[in-house]
Amino acid sequence: MMSGVVEQAVAPAWRTLRRLKNRALNLVDPPLIILAYHRVARLTPDPHQLAVTPENFRAQMHHLRQSCRCVRLDDDWSEVRTPAVAVTFDDGYADNLHQALPILEDAGVPATFFICTGMLDSPGEFWSDELERLVLGEGERPPGFVLNDSAWGGSWPTAGHAQRIELHDRLHQGMLKVDARRRAEWLEQLRYWAGAGHASRDAYRALRRDELRTLAASPMVTIGAHGMTHTPLAVLSETEQREEIVRSRGELADLLGREVLLFSYPFGGYRQYDGTTLRLCREAGFLRAVTTFPGQVHRWTGALQLPRQLVRNWDAETFAARLEEFWT
Repeated sequence: MMSGVVEQAVAPAWRTLRRLKNRALNLVDPPLIILAYHRVARLTPDPHQLAVTPENFRAQMHHLRQSCRCVRLDDDWSEVRTPAVAVTFDDGYADNLHQALPILEDAGVPATFFICTGMLDSPGEFWSDELERLVLGEGERPPGFVLNDSAWGGSWPTAGHAQRIELHDRLHQGMLKVDARRRAEWLEQLRYWAGAGHASRDAYRALRRDELRTLAASPMVTIGAHGMTHTPLAVLSETEQREEIVRSRGELADLLGREVLLFSYPFGGYRQYDGTTLRLCREAGFLRAVTTFPGQVHRWTGALQLPRQLVRNWDAETFAARLEEFWT
């Protein structure tokens, strides 16, 4: 294993060799980078590190505008020969309108927002947020939790915060592998265990339909589909996948009065969508679809499996350094 000093010395040379190799192969150099965001907000806690503060997001967007070409996800990229970035948001939180959009408009950076249509106008929270609130929220909890489920049942100690973090992580991983009905049953058991009802936090709510129309009216915004229930599609049957994909696209088209050509796979990892998902998206008529595994977009990259780079709550200097890493 190289020391940190040696790694720092070698990295620039390695990047240069990579660029020279790309040019020799007549590739687009540099390639297109798609950035993945979720929220622009101040969150505590933020167990999945999905929120970027308004201050850091503003600095990131102005850096993009000053350092590279900002393209739309539904643009024709065939003539892109300079550093280019596309900005995307998943899920459809209300802060996408109230916090992210003004910053994007001020910086002149376009973005695509992928909307989970089953959450529009919902009085509740996204399931992952409710899981966090029930397990890790303030207040006392019983010393143990028992999940009653024929295939996934188990028991966990929950007397200490570290034990509750472990429970949260185990249940989150389990909820990624079940459908929405089963997930709802688990959440109901957690509500009873925590002595909590269906109360939700306004800071965690999804967009309302009228807010989505306002967001979509901005010339900086493109709207894409993100399923209905925020369930990894690979765990569903073909019929259920088709319902998630086709219905979310249709609801957005009806609501906005325009064609919806872009899709984001919920969670979007390698095992969270499958060949059936790709075929259904192709049959539904989507132009492009994005994943969450990291990478660059080249001319040969499949249009329905575009990689993205997840952005964390980085200040301007860190963001600039990470963006340089994404190019190489």
